[in-house]
Amino acid sequence: MIKYPVVFFLSLLLFVPRYALCEGFSQEDKERLIRLETKVEEGQKALQRQIDGLSNTTQRQLDALTATTHRQIEGLSVGLQRQIDDLRTLLLWGFGILFGGMGLLIGFVIWDRRTALEPVIRKYRDIEDKEEKFLKVLKEYSNVEPKLAEILRSFNLL
Repeated sequence: MIKYPVVFFLSLLLFVPRYALCEGFSQEDKERLIRLETKVEEGQKALQRQIDGLSNTTQRQLDALTATTHRQIEGLSVGLQRQIDDLRTLLLWGFGILFGGMGLLIGFVIWDRRTALEPVIRKYRDIEDKEEKFLKVLKEYSNVEPKLAEILRSFNLL
């Protein structure tokens, strides 16, 4: 178990000095690095131009999408307002018709009651008139007939 870490450590010691003893960069390596650095800088500039172009394109697309969305929302708002106005008008007409119908119904009921009660009132007046006449007749006859007068007095009709 302890063998593996020891072997690893010893192999590490063998390879590290080899890289440490390496000489500096040659002229060819330096030129290669300069060319590589120049290419990397040019590539970065090209990438930056592409990113800027994509950013501008994306911004234009977002602006166009925002404008389109605002127009659509405005159109929906106008349509919704029109529907709300139509619904309000419908409700006003509906309530007007409902309350108008209720007023007509109440008027009809009052008229119908007067019309229906008129014959009853006439008949009641006729009965009252007949009752008065009948009482007059009984009182007149009670003057001739004393027994009838006594009966009428017992009922408080004389």
